[in-house]
Amino acid sequence: MLKSLYIQNYALIDTLNIQFETGFSVITGETGAGKSIILGAIGLLLGQRADSKAIKVGASKCTIEAVFDLTKYDMADFFDRNDLDYENGECVIRREISVSGKSRAFINDTPVAVTLLKELGEKLLDVHSQHQNLLLNKEDFQLNVTDIIAADKPELQAYKSAFAAYQEADKRLKEAIVEAERSRADQDYIAFQLEQLENAQLKDGEQEELEQEAETLEHAEDIKHTLFQADSLMQQEDGGIVHAVKECRNLLHGVSRVYAPANELAERLESCYIEMKDIANEISDAAERIEFNPERQAYVHERLNTIYTLQQKHGVKTVESLLEIQEKYQKQLNAINNSDDIIAALEADKERLYQELLQRADLLTSKRMKAAQTIEAEMQEKLVPLGIPNVRFKVDLKRRNEPDATGMDKISFLFSANKNGELQQVAQVASGGEIARVMLSLKAMISGAVKLPTIIFDEIDTGVSGNIAGKMAQIMKEMGTRNRQVISITHLPQIAAMGSYHYKVYKEDNDSGTTSHIVKLSDEERVSEIAHMLSGATLTEAAINNARELLHVESY
Repeated sequence: MLKSLYIQNYALIDTLNIQFETGFSVITGETGAGKSIILGAIGLLLGQRADSKAIKVGASKCTIEAVFDLTKYDMADFFDRNDLDYENGECVIRREISVSGKSRAFINDTPVAVTLLKELGEKLLDVHSQHQNLLLNKEDFQLNVTDIIAADKPELQAYKSAFAAYQEADKRLKEAIVEAERSRADQDYIAFQLEQLENAQLKDGEQEELEQEAETLEHAEDIKHTLFQADSLMQQEDGGIVHAVKECRNLLHGVSRVYAPANELAERLESCYIEMKDIANEISDAAERIEFNPERQAYVHERLNTIYTLQQKHGVKTVESLLEIQEKYQKQLNAINNSDDIIAALEADKERLYQELLQRADLLTSKRMKAAQTIEAEMQEKLVPLGIPNVRFKVDLKRRNEPDATGMDKISFLFSANKNGELQQVAQVASGGEIARVMLSLKAMISGAVKLPTIIFDEIDTGVSGNIAGKMAQIMKEMGTRNRQVISITHLPQIAAMGSYHYKVYKEDNDSGTTSHIVKLSDEERVSEIAHMLSGATLTEAAINNARELLHVESY
């Protein structure tokens, strides 16, 4: 419940610090006194958009802070999940707005995003203003009421998960169909490109080998002549390098018996001789193999031209890249050829998920139908005492042709205040006063199903008066007895008199301007305030006596 509200430098408010009580409280005050300002400040605590224009003229920032007692509500999980302090079941929400437009939000002194503030606010407090009566014309509001009474949150979450999976399957199928159609249009082109690459019979590393061979064939004569010269220098009988090394080795062996170091030198020369003999043989063999071959040269050039042409066509520089493109085309062609099978599999998957979705939707519908009966009975029970004796209220539940994010159900609240009147959409046929009573009855009904600590009704009594207002007040008072705090902003004395606690909002003019204030009234002050509500500015003895009677207060 809301324990206290502190407002500083907001609109017409300098400083406001008020304590609230449990049960049913009322707030009264003349039009323009500042009731809407207080609601606006509370709205900021609930995450509504901040506007620096709301800051009191001359101030650098405004601050709104509320303290909530949550000891009777199981909300520790929310604080743990969001890493927020939660001690002794108390929660402090604060919002600060500077003239620069910067807004800061805090939960138990921890800075938080406004979105988190809004999420928490929805669990703490509900403000029902007159414009919310328009919700009666919204199908999603009517469906939400039905779901609350149905207590179908697990089934609804399971349905939404199934719906998301079905949508994803539908998306995959549509993408596959589009891709198949696009690919079929390109099939001839892809097949031609693939055939051209396959006919080239490309191999990894082939380009480098061919380029090296082309260089060799281009300079075959020079290479052959050089190899012959090298072979001659290495192996000629008189003066050849190989022969000379061999002779040196033999000479050193000859003196090794009398000069020991010569033996090691001879062995080293032996190694050199073997290596040089091997090199000489390879040079000789290479010289024999090298020859100018015009046919081979023409083939190599033609092969390289094929590779270069394909690389230029596909915008790459290596055979490896061409092979990757070839593989890509092969996969595309395989996909085209297999697209019918792929689409068939995706269609089967979509149908399977659709059937699962329908099963989930049927579970939802079943619970909603039971809830609809409960709503009809309770609304009948609540509206008859509120001055609509011939009321008929029906929850019209129809099956949609296709599922949407909320299920297969289309829900409408139908209403008739007359015995033989035609049932029609409640927002279209109910008067302003009837809509107020319908909304109050709905709020009373769903408040029993939702653990909401505080509900504020902003002039829900619009269009009603007298005995009916008193009965509406009785409903709000009963709502405030179930671990819930109910606050009603009202202009009707019958409702004001039913409050366990009474607060008055008033304006005060001084040298610095106009300021708004709120005070908790004593019993005698309540008599005076309600008497003014009954008689206007001129306070009469009859009005005072009437006020005492409404409040069940004896005269002094």
